[in-house]
Amino acid sequence: MIGRTAIAMLAWTLLCMIATAVQAQQPIPENDKYNPARYPDWSGPMRFTATGGNRYDQTKRPGRAQQAPLTPEYQAIFETGLKDQAAGGQGGNQTYSCTPGGMPREMAGNQGLEFVVTPKVTHVIFVQAMPRRIYTDGRDWPGDVEPTFDGYSIGKWIDENGDGKYDVLEVETRNFRGPRSFDNAGTPLHADNATVIKERIYRDKQNPDLLHDEMTTIDNALMRPWTVLKSYRRTGNPHFVQNICTVGNMHVQIGNEAYFLSADGHLMPTKKNQAPPDLRYFTQN
Repeated sequence: MIGRTAIAMLAWTLLCMIATAVQAQQPIPENDKYNPARYPDWSGPMRFTATGGNRYDQTKRPGRAQQAPLTPEYQAIFETGLKDQAAGGQGGNQTYSCTPGGMPREMAGNQGLEFVVTPKVTHVIFVQAMPRRIYTDGRDWPGDVEPTFDGYSIGKWIDENGDGKYDVLEVETRNFRGPRSFDNAGTPLHADNATVIKERIYRDKQNPDLLHDEMTTIDNALMRPWTVLKSYRRTGNPHFVQNICTVGNMHVQIGNEAYFLSADGHLMPTKKNQAPPDLRYFTQN
């Protein structure tokens, strides 16, 4: 009798497990797709898990150590920019004059960012830039939207473990304008702005305070797609600092040259023997 009871209990347990597995594999009903309870809470200020300045691959040092798979043409452009920076210039780094960094640079996370998830759009809020929007409402690529530095991002939520809740956000971004670079070193992106960026964003399975972004950049300045893993950690600081580039920025761009504004308000060179700007439209004594 005891044996029969045990067998019956085991059979019932197996049936329940099978039913649960089958239920988990069922697609999310269309009318429940945008139920807020299905979406993760990724809120809270975060910073990248590395130290130092802005760079595309957090696991490597800036500059040449990034080992960007550039084409010979764009490697030469990069080297020219590094030489200019060594002489005191800005090279291929365009953000000194408050030009937006754009994608993929904005996702470096060295200054701080925050993910605000809603069912139809995920907002990425930056310390130093305009927010980024990732549309998850099922829209198609628009045909008449002006290109931007951040591009146009369309995402798709995935219930990876079948528990009825979304845990992975897959994103594709295109429709860019430039100039843009990968980082402060001026690692260049192609002038045609035909960049496509693919991301897979998810929370760490062991540490809920960690978020990962598997990012692949496809660009004609590269010999192959460049894939890196970006990781962000919650800072524990509830206050989100705002860094507005134009406030206190003493860098001045005139034509193709970078100058610096001194504390007493006078224009200064940034490189040895740098020529002054063209003053042809000013009255000179």
